[in-house]
Amino acid sequence: MPKILIIEDEAAIRRVLVKILSEENELYQLEEAEDGLKGMEAVKNNDYDLVLCDIKMPKMDGVEVLVAAGKIKPEIPFIMISGHGDLDTAVNTMRLGAFDYISKPPDLNRLLTTVRNALDKQVLVVENKKLRKKVSKNYEMVGDSEAISVIKEMIEKVAPTDARVLITGSNGTGKELVAHWLHEKSERSGGPFVEVNCAAIPSELIESELFGHVKGAFTSAVRDRAGKFETANKGTIFLDEIGDMSLSAQAKVLRALQESKISRVGTDKDIKVDVRVIAATNKNLKLEIEENRFREDLYHRLAVILIKVPALNDRRDDIPSLIEHFTNKIIAEQGIASKTFSDSAIDLLKSYDWTGNIRELRNVVERLIILGGNEVSEDDVKLFASK
Repeated sequence: MPKILIIEDEAAIRRVLVKILSEENELYQLEEAEDGLKGMEAVKNNDYDLVLCDIKMPKMDGVEVLVAAGKIKPEIPFIMISGHGDLDTAVNTMRLGAFDYISKPPDLNRLLTTVRNALDKQVLVVENKKLRKKVSKNYEMVGDSEAISVIKEMIEKVAPTDARVLITGSNGTGKELVAHWLHEKSERSGGPFVEVNCAAIPSELIESELFGHVKGAFTSAVRDRAGKFETANKGTIFLDEIGDMSLSAQAKVLRALQESKISRVGTDKDIKVDVRVIAATNKNLKLEIEENRFREDLYHRLAVILIKVPALNDRRDDIPSLIEHFTNKIIAEQGIASKTFSDSAIDLLKSYDWTGNIRELRNVVERLIILGGNEVSEDDVKLFASK
């Protein structure tokens, strides 16, 4: 049920507003504050769906309340209450983020329409925030070990920002999952997520792949083509295995980060891009810098936030959860009858040396589901998943 705060120093106006709103909807939770300071304290300590706030008040006026509240709880819609002499100020509050304003004495229909519209908008804002924070099941990060919990907490802090992130870890640890989480929990989640595997693209083509090219730039360039940075505009680009990128391409990536602009191969024309960059590597980039294979200035641009994804051997407590997750997913994908793993089978799998990390575990689970019994046993593991 909607929770509404009324900040108004005139008791008579407060009574009128309470009467109108309670008669409109008896489910409204209505709270009152008699001045700006008390109203601001209430906003800090409570979650409101709407605030009605007078402009001219002692101690702290409505404009100050609006601005201060916007810094700590920007999602709360404010309807400003203005006297006849405050109309210019009321209009200005719209530029400062107020949803709307109403004049004193409040017109019944105008007030109720404005309140309904503000509450409807608030419902949409809350739903959109939940959707942005809900990570696709395809990229679910499974596990509650201390190492994974630390990463999840870091993602919650970093995702809403535009800070660049460098993800490190061995092959198969799930670096791409971290990248997807960062994107899907960010304000850019409605934009594109463009993944580039730098190790899979020949060095002579990497610049064209990242920045595009114009017709005639090279033999096979038969038409203009946009690169991955342009495609990722207003979204996120994930540069996987960036340690394998050529030095010339690194120089162009550095420029893109410094100036937020790129140029296609074969032209000097600049193209503005608004892209968040997340990179990943299984290499020791500091060693690569010492060997002159990676630019130090690019490293420092990319590693604003550094996230190290642990090897599976360092998070064995997550193996039972991962087995259950992969089992449910594989059964659904392949239409196989439901199967379980015995405790002894899980214990044996926990004891293995997982050099291929999570990717290897998934393959083993799939093999055991296909070849093992209805309950995958310790013997099944010894027979079909011997290490």
